[in-house]
Amino acid sequence: MSRTHRAPTRIVAALLALVLTGSLAACGLRSGSSLPLPVKPGSITVQPDLDGETITVGSKDFTENVILGYILAFSLAAAGADVRDLTNIQGSNSARDAMLAGQVDTYIEYTGTGWINYLGNETPIPDSTAQFDAVRDEDLARNDVVWVNPAPMDNTYALVANQANVEKTGVRTLSEYAALVKSDPAAASTCLETEFRSRQDGFPGMAAKYGFSPGQADTQILQTGIIYQATANGNCTFGEAFTTDGRIKALNLTVLVDDKQFFPHYNAAVNLRKAVADAHPSIARITAPIMAILTSEEITEMNRRVDVDGQEPADVARDWLVDKGFVTY
Repeated sequence: MSRTHRAPTRIVAALLALVLTGSLAACGLRSGSSLPLPVKPGSITVQPDLDGETITVGSKDFTENVILGYILAFSLAAAGADVRDLTNIQGSNSARDAMLAGQVDTYIEYTGTGWINYLGNETPIPDSTAQFDAVRDEDLARNDVVWVNPAPMDNTYALVANQANVEKTGVRTLSEYAALVKSDPAAASTCLETEFRSRQDGFPGMAAKYGFSPGQADTQILQTGIIYQATANGNCTFGEAFTTDGRIKALNLTVLVDDKQFFPHYNAAVNLRKAVADAHPSIARITAPIMAILTSEEITEMNRRVDVDGQEPADVARDWLVDKGFVTY
C-alpha cells in the first residue's frame, strides 16, 4: 500500500505486524529506529516537557500516512524529543493496536477510520467538524485516545477510471457504476486493495449504499500503488483511489462522483494515548499550526513528489516543514 522507503523500517514494521497478530508483549518491541534525517528548531522551539524525552512516532504503510508520520516526527524532534521512528506499520488495525498497546506514542489518523473502523459506527457524520468532535469525544471516553488538531485535508476513498473507459462506459458517478455492475459485471472490472475490499467504510458499505452486492462485482485484488497504473493502462476498468493521491492528476484519471455521499470525511488529526497527551501537552501546541495548513492540495503535492517523482517520504516531509519555517537543518 505504500512505497517502501528504507530497510530498517521495513524490518521493524514486519516484526510489529507479526507481534500484533499474536502475542504483542512477547516480542518486547518498544521503540523504532532513529530518524533518517536531522532537524533543528525553526518556529518550533525546544519544549521543556519534550526535551530529551523518548517519543515513538508511528504511521501506516501508505505514502501519505508515512509522509504525515515524518511531519509529526520531525516536528517533535525540533522540539527536543528523542524521536523513535516506527513509521510504515502494515495496516490500519496494526497501527492502531500498536498505539493502544504502548508501542507507539502518537501518529496521524483519519476521522472516518476512527469513527467507523475503530468505534464501530455505521453511519458517517456529513459535517467534517461534527465528525471530528464525535470521534474525539467517543474515543476518549471509551479508549483513552486523544484526538487533536484536525487538518483541512480530507483524504476520502473514490473509484477512478481512465478517460477512454469513462467515454466507453458512460460512467461518471457511483450510481452509474452500480448500474453497470448489475447489468454487465465484466464491463465494470474493478481493482481494489485488500483493506478496502473488507472495510465497512469501503467497498461492502459502498455496494450496500448503491444497491448492489459485492459479489456481483468483477473485482481483482492488487496493491494500492499498482492500482493507479493498472487503471490508467486499462487493465482495470475502474480502480480504488485516495482523493489526495498525486497519481490521479499525473495519470489523468477521472474520479467518479459519489452522488449519494457514501464515503465519510477522512480529515487527518493527531492521535495520542491520554497518558502521553497529559505528560507532553506541548505536542498539541506544536502540531496545531502545522495541521492547520495541511490542506488537500498541500498533501496531494507531497504525495505526487513521492509516488510520481520517486522522492523519499522523509525528504518530502522535512522539505515541507523547512519551507513553512517550522524546522531547519
